[in-house]
Amino acid sequence: MISRIFSRPFTRIVVGVAVIALAQLRPSAQETSQMNQPAADGEARLVVHEWGTFTSIAGEDGTAVEWRPLNGSSDLPGFVHTMSETDRASGLRHASACNKCDLSALVRMETPVLYFYTDRETDVSVRVDFPKGRITEWYPQARFVNGGIDWGRFKVLPDALVDLPREEAESHYYPAREVDAAPVRVCGQRGTEHERFLFYRGVGNFDLPLSVALKDDDRIVVKNFGREEIGTVVLFENRQGKIGYRIRSLLKRKFRFNRPTAGQTIDSLERDLENILITHGLYEKEARAMLKTWRDSWFEEGLRIFYIVPRGTTDSILPVTIDPTPAELVRVLVGRTEVITPEMEHAVQQQVAKLGSGSPDVRKAAMTALKKRGRFSEPILKRIAAHSGSAGIKARIERLTESGDLAPLW
Repeated sequence: MISRIFSRPFTRIVVGVAVIALAQLRPSAQETSQMNQPAADGEARLVVHEWGTFTSIAGEDGTAVEWRPLNGSSDLPGFVHTMSETDRASGLRHASACNKCDLSALVRMETPVLYFYTDRETDVSVRVDFPKGRITEWYPQARFVNGGIDWGRFKVLPDALVDLPREEAESHYYPAREVDAAPVRVCGQRGTEHERFLFYRGVGNFDLPLSVALKDDDRIVVKNFGREEIGTVVLFENRQGKIGYRIRSLLKRKFRFNRPTAGQTIDSLERDLENILITHGLYEKEARAMLKTWRDSWFEEGLRIFYIVPRGTTDSILPVTIDPTPAELVRVLVGRTEVITPEMEHAVQQQVAKLGSGSPDVRKAAMTALKKRGRFSEPILKRIAAHSGSAGIKARIERLTESGDLAPLW
């Protein structure tokens, strides 16, 4: 059920709703100074900011491996549009309920959102091309979706009080609204849809600039194969709830990280990451919204690298066309590379072995443990199969990976 809400917190006193909401919708001093600069020919001055994540999994040689990033439960509200609904609407006789779940890719493009800041109501058109990928989810409705997404023309409505769709269940989707960006109104076949941003996701097969490999000496080797400099690299590990991270500048094309020592906190890492995001052009509220969106996922169990993808690389992966041309366009896409550790392999291998148990309870517990690895289970299983000399283990892994969603085998 979609409930009707205002886009900012409000009191229960009806008289105070409009005053409080208008006050909270006012841009910060930083944003106001950006928007109040004079525009050519008396036109509205448009500022556009974007953030998002490119997630990949490093193979043993450090380069990205293929996986099925959409093979799992959705973390998005039901009102978000997906490629599955367009497949069903197309009338294909064999369209599945979740065609996107079977998509294999090197990179999951997660939650890019485009924010708009202007001092007056403005007509804007936006198209994002994705030549080496496919858009899988988006909101509001778009005019065209496939190897890119085109929203056509829509309204940017500064200071407007609009109703934003919301469901009762919590979702990673909603924190992105906690900014001062102007709402947008998109009209189309589905009627009128409002949001505080343009949202889209997808999967693709393209090269990211960093390779990340864990070596036998427990060091992580990072190489920059791109043409552009990468300023800051963050190595993070959560091992059984114990947190450690290291931050350094990538001054060389290749360098080594020691695995982090546990004893640090998520709060200190969030402060450091927030500063990095702001340094690259995001407003404070945008940086905080991004961190709040991905807090559970970025800092879950595992070893991973974070870095800001160079702007030239982002523009080549996701060419964007905006009319009128923004006075400022900031694009901050974070590269997230997952590293499969020996500890993870060992733990998964133990669970795979238990799937051969004669006890249904043991098999069920093992499957539950495997599913906790979520979308990262399959790459780990494939690596184990490649190393295993056991025909039984290989057969079980083949059945698991062919099932698509790691369905129980009993």
